[in-house]
Amino acid sequence: MNWEQLLSLRRQGDKNKRLRREQDDTRLGFEVDYDRIIFSSAFRSLQDKTQVIPLSKTDFVHTRLTHSLEVSVVGRSIGRLVGKKIIEKYPYLKEVHGYHMNDFGAIVAAASLAHDIGNPPFGHSGEKAIGEYFSIGNGLQFKQQLSPKEWQDLIDFEGNANGFAVLTGTRPGHEGGLRISYATLGAFMKYPKESLPKKPTPNIADKKYGFFQTDKDFFNEVAAELGLIPNKSGSDTGYERHPLAYLVEAADDICYTIIDFEDGINLGLVSEDYALEYLIKLVKDSIDTAKYNTLTTKEDRISYLRALAIGSLINDAVRVFIENEENILAGQFPYALMDKSKYKVQMDDIIKLSVKKIYQSREVIEKELTGYKIINHLLDNFITAYNNNYDGKASNYDKLLLKILPERHHLEKATLYERLLHICHFVSLLTDGNALEIFDTINGRRKN
Repeated sequence: MNWEQLLSLRRQGDKNKRLRREQDDTRLGFEVDYDRIIFSSAFRSLQDKTQVIPLSKTDFVHTRLTHSLEVSVVGRSIGRLVGKKIIEKYPYLKEVHGYHMNDFGAIVAAASLAHDIGNPPFGHSGEKAIGEYFSIGNGLQFKQQLSPKEWQDLIDFEGNANGFAVLTGTRPGHEGGLRISYATLGAFMKYPKESLPKKPTPNIADKKYGFFQTDKDFFNEVAAELGLIPNKSGSDTGYERHPLAYLVEAADDICYTIIDFEDGINLGLVSEDYALEYLIKLVKDSIDTAKYNTLTTKEDRISYLRALAIGSLINDAVRVFIENEENILAGQFPYALMDKSKYKVQMDDIIKLSVKKIYQSREVIEKELTGYKIINHLLDNFITAYNNNYDGKASNYDKLLLKILPERHHLEKATLYERLLHICHFVSLLTDGNALEIFDTINGRRKN
């Protein structure tokens, strides 16, 4: 892979090549990506989607939206630091093509902003609920009518693949979705493969999948434009990662490790004593002890430690990337950056404690139980109504139910797979509150 190709400004539908040196630096193409994502309805809906703690009204607990914004900020910093090193190593990128270090930051920031845009309501349990509707629920009836890869898309419903569909999905009058630059799409694609074969290797790029069968052709177009390295054979499709996808993943890993931990401490699920014990190992080289001792509230002390910890992890992520940049370009780095961090043990300790104290807390478990029931019920009702309508067998109830679908979802889908995926996509874009409201409505519990 080469950086000039990897930094492609092309967008879906472009007839001519976009050159970096011809860009207007007051509104750079990669920054347009960021703007389009942040103004999209799918991104706005993240304000009412659970990150970890459900439907909490406290001011310091993160939603998917605040988490995404924070990952974007961290990603921008990592991208700029890496960009500075890359431009120094390959000066022709600036001298000949006009790229700057901030371009790297803009790409990673935009991709980081979108990294959760396809996640269903109720946290990661939402993905599992959709998958299990098909693998062990009423959706099992459709298995024999689908290809193996179509079926795998549904039983392993994946927020990353759904995010690619959100960013690129075409509908009448809205060709190419948000029309994001291919460089940003490449950075967004943490798992550039289809759903089968499942985890064929321990390569981090094979951990999950990154696109549905409906998006396969366009995914291949993006990969070809960027020069991604194919790593599957025969009828299977998969690629080595775009190098900047490693930076998006690192930004996410840093934020959910440290900030979910901070949430747990502020909620009282984790003792403040643990914060000092676990975070001090990350900040011992940068902490100003005198300043720390002047902070009088728990929230301020934890905030200070969190900021320093994120700074340490950013610098180490950059170090790992630059040390392995040539292997990454060659498609020979099958790890997450933070797996090679000198702070990996400390991060693993924090995650282990967070799983025990936060992710398995009663409040989170109750949220996941509620989410399972709501998502299963919505899928069952809307899939039945949508298929009945397609077959010309819609009851009056089916017709009324389909009127709840937003106008942009009033599309005819020719195949069963497309219809099933279309309803999954609709449910995935609901917020926690929307999903609960529709569930209450169709069960006769709507509050007046």
